[in-house]
Amino acid sequence: MYDYLTTHEVADYLRIKERRVYELVRQRAIPCTRATGKWLFPRALIDRWIAEQLEMAPASARETPPVVAGSHDPLLDWAVKESGCGLALLPGGSLDGLKRLNEGAARLAGLHLFHADLADSDPDGAFNLPNVKETGAPADAVLIEWAQRTQGLVLPAGNPDGVAGLSDLADRRLPVARRQAESGSGLLLDYLAGQAGLAPGDLAFVAETARSEMDLGLAILEGRARAGVAVEAVARSLQLAFVPLMVERFDLLMARRDYFGPAVQTLMTFARTSAFAERAQRLGGYDISGLGTVRYNAP
Repeated sequence: MYDYLTTHEVADYLRIKERRVYELVRQRAIPCTRATGKWLFPRALIDRWIAEQLEMAPASARETPPVVAGSHDPLLDWAVKESGCGLALLPGGSLDGLKRLNEGAARLAGLHLFHADLADSDPDGAFNLPNVKETGAPADAVLIEWAQRTQGLVLPAGNPDGVAGLSDLADRRLPVARRQAESGSGLLLDYLAGQAGLAPGDLAFVAETARSEMDLGLAILEGRARAGVAVEAVARSLQLAFVPLMVERFDLLMARRDYFGPAVQTLMTFARTSAFAERAQRLGGYDISGLGTVRYNAP
């Protein structure tokens, strides 16, 4: 939990005039949030921001490509395009996003990686944190919650096969669309299949690999598969049937300096608008009440 400073307090803390604080806010150059009609400044993030200003390397040497890699999310996809933040989308799966972030080939990575070993002892910490800590990417990593999403089975409209869970897919040998191995959805399907008592080979996967949530939905809409695991928003947008299986957390991983940069701040500011909230509700299966929560801040 953060200790928040008011505009007057942060001006005193930084030894600048309040007018200058408002200029920094307007330029999206300082970490802040707006609540109850006034600007608030998380003290811990202000301290981090001050430390970032001390870096001696030229900005050009520290910049990474303005790319959002990692897992595909329909709400994030829309927000990046609608906000005018200048970021480009390169969905390729959560593990691929971690790899690209490590290599300096992306500025952000979208993650929804579930660590089954922590499912019972620490359900909240089971999402993304273990993988971030294990990879150490990047050294000054910050993990920001984007949304909680409902994952489940996407099925043909009307659910003509009467599917109620994964066991039905196995029993009826229905063709199942799969995601790439490095995707969070692919890993989640493996976990849920194990929870349902299914062994490798019990599900009949089609040969085609869906590279995004929407690609998987289209495979079902077009009859190339009868089921697959994706978010509820995909099923609703394509008017397909949906059986919920799990609520997961989707986070954005980046370096702290990139979090405070104009691209990410533009995106996060847009994500707090009424238009964004309306879009999330219309897509369905999203809970954005925790948006912007810092889930990990590297020491």
